[in-house]
Amino acid sequence: MHLARSFCFLTMHRWDLPPEEAIKVQNELRSKVDLKNRVDLSKVRLIAASDLAYDGDIGYAVILVYSYPDLRLLEEVSVKRRVDFPYIPGLLAFREMPLLIEAADKLKKKPDVWLIDGAGIAHPRRMGIASHFGIYVDAPTVGCAKSHLFGKFKEPGPKQGDYTYLYDKDEIVGVVLRTKDGVKPLFISVGYGISLDVAVRLILSCCDGYRLPKPLREAHNVIERIKREGDKMTLF
Repeated sequence: MHLARSFCFLTMHRWDLPPEEAIKVQNELRSKVDLKNRVDLSKVRLIAASDLAYDGDIGYAVILVYSYPDLRLLEEVSVKRRVDFPYIPGLLAFREMPLLIEAADKLKKKPDVWLIDGAGIAHPRRMGIASHFGIYVDAPTVGCAKSHLFGKFKEPGPKQGDYTYLYDKDEIVGVVLRTKDGVKPLFISVGYGISLDVAVRLILSCCDGYRLPKPLREAHNVIERIKREGDKMTLF
């Protein structure tokens, strides 16, 4: 059974909208972001991580599913398709979500939590791809960005686990988290259905001596390999 049949996928808008219409959709969806925590880490058994890559107007997406907390790879799916929506900061979900949805539809296992390479509510309209995707699949998501996208912050301390808050004016929209001693921090934000403190604990529990959590690090490695071998994949 495909994951799309087991998830409560939300009937959503078109993805090929003009930018001004896409912004309107984000503002309308903002109220649907569930910020109540649904995640008990002691009961989490499966986590998913995703990454995407592009070669011109061809997009690639991969989703890896791991057991938790031992982080054994259980499933890998990928897709290749032509991308129509342009690269516009703040509207990346409209470019990337069709790829992620198509990949998610191939999964046989249903993750308890998703790690998304990108922002959650640390976004001008609180609608980064982790939040947008979380609404769509109605499942907990964590946004984990490798670079600063939005909000103000002070540099955290130098040790693993040190963090500072990411602010939009007086509102906390994420955490700037040091995941390894002396390396650049990651920018963690709630996507959907998880609290910020649980999201931080989850990310740290997946960091096995590297800057990136293992599932996202390996998803990045896989997507780079898939991109190199792209001519072997079917184009949709």
